[in-house]
Amino acid sequence: MRTISCPPLLFAASAFFFAAPALAANHIVNVGGSGLVFSPSRLTITAGDTVTFTNAGGFHNVASAPGAVTSFRCASGCDGDGVGGNGAATSTGWSAVVAFPKAGTVPYYCEVHGAPGQGMSGTLTVQAAPAGNVAITAGFTGTWADASQSGQAGFGLEVLPGNKLVAEWYTFGPQGGQSWIGGVGDINGTQAVITGFQILGPGGMFPPNFNKAQVQTQPWGTMTFTFTDCNNGTVSWAPTAAGYTAGSLPITRVTEPAGLTCP
Repeated sequence: MRTISCPPLLFAASAFFFAAPALAANHIVNVGGSGLVFSPSRLTITAGDTVTFTNAGGFHNVASAPGAVTSFRCASGCDGDGVGGNGAATSTGWSAVVAFPKAGTVPYYCEVHGAPGQGMSGTLTVQAAPAGNVAITAGFTGTWADASQSGQAGFGLEVLPGNKLVAEWYTFGPQGGQSWIGGVGDINGTQAVITGFQILGPGGMFPPNFNKAQVQTQPWGTMTFTFTDCNNGTVSWAPTAAGYTAGSLPITRVTEPAGLTCP
């Protein structure tokens, strides 16, 4: 999993961003507890959704069957998540969130008490996202811009664990001058809605003259991101800050971090 990477000034109010109500489609599967079962053992979701596997009691883990369209092995975190997760079975009260970006069938099982399709096992059916837009996954991390207006606007996007999207908009104010607008919002399958904020005030000066006591975090409005493929999308916005007007822009990919692929 990736960790947040964003300018400290722009996201000084990050605690407020994460307090917003969750919009992402997340599903709960209980592991064990009332027996050697997953509950529910069969579940249909949409590409881009997440599933939270929660140990309800017992010595368990959850792992995808070989060849599944999404691969995972989880318990106290997930193997390979980048933050030290361990997918080996344990009796601790663990909970793990797994994202399912691709359509297809995902059989899964407890490595201690089952095998794919036998014993303690289950199946996820992941339906394709609605036609027109694609699910927003980690591969959409990168920089984006309106290719027809070089220098007019640019966006830094980063997909975080838990179906969150960081968006930083580097643009200009209604009366000229640079304006940074940014925030964190929830990914709901094919759409991400970001509540944006600005840092304003006379203390916003180039170091060493920056004065934290003379800047304030102020609400700006919302930004909504959708994508038709891995390299093309649209951002629309509905500002509440004075002087700004609603609108939309087509955006195309400028960069993609090394090691990421889309989808």
